[in-house]
This record gives sequence, structure tokens and C-alpha cells, in this order.
Amino acid sequence: MSENNTAGAQPQQTVFNIEKLYVKDLSLEIPHAPAIFLEREAPQIDLQLNTSASVVEEGVYEVTVTVTVTATLKEKDKVMFLVEAKQAGIFQVRNVPQAEVEPVLAIVCPNILYPYLREVVSDVVVRAGFAPVILAPINFEVLYQQQKQQAAEVKH
Repeated sequence: MSENNTAGAQPQQTVFNIEKLYVKDLSLEIPHAPAIFLEREAPQIDLQLNTSASVVEEGVYEVTVTVTVTATLKEKDKVMFLVEAKQAGIFQVRNVPQAEVEPVLAIVCPNILYPYLREVVSDVVVRAGFAPVILAPINFEVLYQQQKQQAAEVKH
């Protein structure tokens, strides 16, 4: 009898699939148009980033990376434009130890989504009539570790 025929001893195959990638929400505001287009001052860019994950069904998760980009004229304290974009994906994550699901959703999935989000932001800013905003690469592993560390410090 071969070892391969032992019933139930075969571990289930780990599954990680991208089911769908999509823009979940996108908004652009240019509160001082059209006069703002005559400004020559380079704007100060403020960036806020957030990630979230939710269960769609067992083994299927929606992960969303949200970015808010605000371009402000520092001297006049005037907003040139504000972009909020949410890039989301539906991911199948099965047969992964429970302790490893959170890092997959907080690191692996955002790493897949972020390049699409960068493209969406740059494209909408250019289509709005401004110079492109190129978002810098982000290390989601470092962000995840920082969040875990902050959460541990809060508990103490």
C-alpha cells in the first residue's frame, strides 16, 4: 500500500484567487474652478490612505484601499482639487491558517490593488486639467506591522 492512498491525510490545497478588481468609489472636487486654473503656484499635496477588509462569504473577502488626495495652495490656503478613490477587489482565500488570513488581507491584497489605485488617481487628476499626481509606492507590510505595534501599545 502506498503512502499516497491514506484517506484524509492529504492537506487541502491553499487557494488564493483574484475574483474581481474594480473602482468602488471615485470623486473629484474642484471647489474654486475656473479661477484656480489661472494659479501658477505649485500645490502642496496631502495624502491619506486607509485599507479595509470584509467578509463577502466564507473564504471570500472584499478588500478596499482608499486614498484621499488634497492639493492646496499654501499661500492662499485654497483647495485646488480633492480626489477620493476607493479601489477594491474580491479575493478568494481558502485553506489558509486563520492567523495568516489577516496578513494576506492587510498586505498581499493591498499590494495588488494599489497600482490600480495609483493609475486611477493620476488619470482623474489629468482629466480634471491638472498635472498628474503620481502616488509613491507604499510598503503595506511596514504599515501592517506599525498598526499591530500601535494596537499592542494601546492594550498595555
